[in-house]
Amino acid sequence: MGRALTRQALTGRLDNYLGEAIMATVLITGANRGIGLEFTKQYLARGETIIATCRDQKAATELNALAASSDKLTILTLDVSDGASLSGFAEQLGQTPIDIFINNAGIYGPRSGFGDLGESQWAEVFRVNSSAPLILAQMVIDNLRSGHLKKMVFLTSKMGSIADNQGGGSYIYRSSKAALNAAVKSLSIDLAEEGFLVGLLHPGWVRTDMGGPNGLIDAQTSVTGLTQVIDKLGPDNSGNFFNYDGNIIPW
Repeated sequence: MGRALTRQALTGRLDNYLGEAIMATVLITGANRGIGLEFTKQYLARGETIIATCRDQKAATELNALAASSDKLTILTLDVSDGASLSGFAEQLGQTPIDIFINNAGIYGPRSGFGDLGESQWAEVFRVNSSAPLILAQMVIDNLRSGHLKKMVFLTSKMGSIADNQGGGSYIYRSSKAALNAAVKSLSIDLAEEGFLVGLLHPGWVRTDMGGPNGLIDAQTSVTGLTQVIDKLGPDNSGNFFNYDGNIIPW
């Protein structure tokens, strides 16, 4: 279960002059399963300190097991679809410095086609996929300002690419990710002068609860690629829309 946060436990280590590696503190949302859980596993294996969020800690069996065996993992409760949960998250986090923020939480929503679209269903998916990530980013920005790496990445989807859309359909999910892409692109421009590095990441079609059993790759392959993209994120490529293998996806 979640441990009390302390600066000593969660602050990354930086000493560029001596050539030492930066030990990062990574905030990951939606970490109870799938891609978020795999991010947690891989960053723990690298020796990083993780703050992992989930909606229901009691149900996060595998995440709890990881926390029980590692003092580098803290679990916090966060439901990005709930306004009260969002507004209370900053208090849970306190003044903990964050080096990398991975906004992974998201939903697919109803698979409605033209003629079956509902306003309330559309609004819910937009709330989780499009507005909540930016609202949460506002809430943790001071934590990131006090961190070393200042990296912010947002899990999106190739389905949010307008140029790549050759299949039609998926109106709600596609538009929610396209909206996220537009907002995060602006974020990358607005925060550039402060040294923030921002990326939009497409994980591929992954075999997860959301992606289904027919996905082309597993979560381990996806996240191995995504962490490499995050490692290479710098001033020259900040604000781009990346595939998990590092290739650029058209808007």
